[in-house]
Amino acid sequence: MRRQVTGISALFVSSLLPVIAGAQTPPVAVSPQLRATLDSLASAFVTGKSTPGTAIAVVRGTDTLLFRGYGTANLESSTPVSTTSVFEIGSVTKQFTASAVLQLAEQGKLALTDSIGHWVPDLPPRWRRVTITQLLNHTSGIPSYTEIGESWVKRWGEEMTGAQLVALTAAKPFDFAPGTSWKYNNTGYVLLGMLVEARAGRAWGEDFAARFFAPLGMTRTMYCERKLVIADRAAGYSREGRDRWANAPYLAMSQPHAAGALCSSIGDLLTWNRALHGGRILSPASYTAMTTPAGSAAPKQYGFAMGRQDLNGHVVLTHGGGIPGFLTANTFVPDARLSVTVLTNGDANDPGELATQLTRAALGVPLVVKPAQAALVPVPISPAELRRYAGVYNLVLGSPRPFTVFEKDGKVFGQLEGQGANELVPLGSHTFGADFDPTVRIVFTMAGEMATKMTLNQRGQTSEGVRRP
Repeated sequence: MRRQVTGISALFVSSLLPVIAGAQTPPVAVSPQLRATLDSLASAFVTGKSTPGTAIAVVRGTDTLLFRGYGTANLESSTPVSTTSVFEIGSVTKQFTASAVLQLAEQGKLALTDSIGHWVPDLPPRWRRVTITQLLNHTSGIPSYTEIGESWVKRWGEEMTGAQLVALTAAKPFDFAPGTSWKYNNTGYVLLGMLVEARAGRAWGEDFAARFFAPLGMTRTMYCERKLVIADRAAGYSREGRDRWANAPYLAMSQPHAAGALCSSIGDLLTWNRALHGGRILSPASYTAMTTPAGSAAPKQYGFAMGRQDLNGHVVLTHGGGIPGFLTANTFVPDARLSVTVLTNGDANDPGELATQLTRAALGVPLVVKPAQAALVPVPISPAELRRYAGVYNLVLGSPRPFTVFEKDGKVFGQLEGQGANELVPLGSHTFGADFDPTVRIVFTMAGEMATKMTLNQRGQTSEGVRRP
């Protein structure tokens, strides 16, 4: 559940649209040209091999601008994506968790200023004083279990209770004093799920079904247990090499918990967006609290499971999700009553960029045209030379995670633990790129004939990893 989404590291995430200021532009009229533009953007996302498949809904008011599936939901059976395909939605789950907590507050069953320990007492002593608000807006400072690296990844196959997830970081120090800073935190939303269970008297998934899914007619939204037979369930994939997809690593769905364990469809998320932003879920005061960044979360423009951004004068409310094999972008623009949802069954490329483009087109804001990316030109290098870079590196992505570099059939591959292998393209000077993301550069530091460290640059972020002995 990392906040950033990268081709090499993507877990159940929150991805926010970029801040783009400017004069407000009224939405363009519905026209065949607009529909063709939206369809072209969506088609290019799949044909460009950003994902095996995607389902997309772009609905503005009563006008359905785009509502269809593209590509393949299951590569083994060649099943196409349809509008009823069910995808894992990762951290978009947090919107339901936050809404349940706010409803409980409206019912007088808790106060947002209460400490979590008041209602969930069996927690580490230091954690008990954290307030519910600080959990909702990621200002608690409690260490997140998804940031502890290999010690968590190696246990992905285990079913875990909330208490067991808490135990993963119970002995670790706080990232900061509660309320003084901001850091995206999945443990916080596990605690909120436990809070819902304590105050509602039923499992969080059962509560959401009774509280939201059944009343709204969201028949394709549910706690995404692996044992369930779910009609139209899409399979999740991770990229392996330049042109290959592999089945995503197995993650027991009890682990994402109320932070990221729901499945849904584009139709159901359209229903959710209309209900949430149309006043059917929360009181005006609760909705304002959810969508208004405050305190230490204000600089990050994050409310309660909701990012708030500006696009040419339009307020854009958005949240993303990522879980092994799936990435999601879910956006609503209140003044245009515009709902944009992108569900994908590949975890290599962020659909948030596509959602931004779709939102721009629907609002009549000029699209972002990226400079043409030249194809990577590999520098000839012998297998013996490639083997100089082979090894396991402790790549620091929030916390150290093993990143294995290996040579096979005259090519070099990189593989983050728990994900598929990606072919690396030698560019000379101990530098490698990757076709799946032109921003990737991996630079190896050499000592004699062997690499001792790698530096990963991707989408403006830098991570380093020392080679293990």
